[in-house]
Amino acid sequence: MLSLDRLDTEKRNINTMNLDELSTVEIIEKINQEDKKVADCVEPVIPEIGKAVDFAVKSIKRGGRLIYIGAGTSGRLGILDASECPPTYGVPFDMVIGIMAGGDKAMRKAVEGAEDSKELAVNDLKELKLDERDTLVGLAASGRTPYVIGGLEYARSLGSKTVAVSCVQGAGISDYADAKIEVVVGAEAITGSTRMKAGTAQKMVLNMISTTTMVKIGKVYQNLMVDVATTNEKLRVRALNIISEATGIDKDTSKKLLEESGYDVKVAIVMGIASVTADEAKETLENNNLDVSATIKKLLKNNK
Repeated sequence: MLSLDRLDTEKRNINTMNLDELSTVEIIEKINQEDKKVADCVEPVIPEIGKAVDFAVKSIKRGGRLIYIGAGTSGRLGILDASECPPTYGVPFDMVIGIMAGGDKAMRKAVEGAEDSKELAVNDLKELKLDERDTLVGLAASGRTPYVIGGLEYARSLGSKTVAVSCVQGAGISDYADAKIEVVVGAEAITGSTRMKAGTAQKMVLNMISTTTMVKIGKVYQNLMVDVATTNEKLRVRALNIISEATGIDKDTSKKLLEESGYDVKVAIVMGIASVTADEAKETLENNNLDVSATIKKLLKNNK
């Protein structure tokens, strides 16, 4: 495994050598110039991201979970991505999970030494009752964090699918992964500050993994979030807008459909497009794995 001082993420950036001598706007411009490169660095690893998604979809369909594990910035990004899935897609809170070295308290304050322990990762995963149905995604910008390696090693010993997300070429964590996502973003604007480009790259990758997984398990109709939870006023308005967009029906009628559906956006959309009752929409959805497109096609075909 490469020593820390030889990693791409630890090198000095020749484009920002005089950062401390620049004006406020000039510093921000330099950071922006570096940030622009991140998406291009993600593109070459799309096939590996695709593998990760396929693993996650298979895990979820057989009762398993998508689990992120990391330390520091990487760990926090995993927890952030996992925590956004339930309100956005209406999935259970234990379907996508994020854990990090040092536990929840490390979200706000670093827990010294936690990331250096393989055993701690094993203990954390045992507490989650990790098994062969799950997919574990290890996150480490440096690609060498012991906590993450320990977690991936343990997951492999159980037969779980493993994914490694790093920001260096030939990452140590890739040796323990079935999908090796290495987004080589190069030197940071501030030497070694991997919460910058590396953090942005990891956030992009996690967005792709979780979002595409949700699409593949039927949480999206066209490009609309049809399992959005209606737990507050903003989300209820969003649900209403989604129904209106999907069906082409005015807001007042969409509101009536939402109420009749029991505030189930998928049911309301099927009712509006296929002109069926809530009960018929629910039954047909259940018979088509809650896939809105398949349900609508089935009902429209039957109604011809």
